Amino acid sequence: MTSPLTLETSRQQDGTPFVTATGEIDLSNVTGFTWALADATAAGAVTIDLRGVGYIDSAAINALFTHADGVSRVLAHPLLMPVLTVSGLTGLIDVER
Repeated sequence: MTSPLTLETSRQQDGTPFVTATGEIDLSNVTGFTWALADATAAGAVTIDLRGVGYIDSAAINALFTHADGVSRVLAHPLLMPVLTVSGLTGLIDVER
């Protein structure tokens, strides 16, 4: 069964790509998240909004690490902060609550 995930890609007023995810990101739906990251980072440094995401697993963390060079910042739900910190992602990417 696929976990609920909604992805929206847009641009900020300055033209910066912006990916908004809502729901959960896990092995059942990480392919869509990975594609959204790949498309957005190809256009430049991207901001990822995970404030509407209450759960991510190691597949989602791996996708973020894979595209870390193209991510300027992550806006994270407070529930995700321990996982993002322990994984070391906060040392590579600017992560804000």
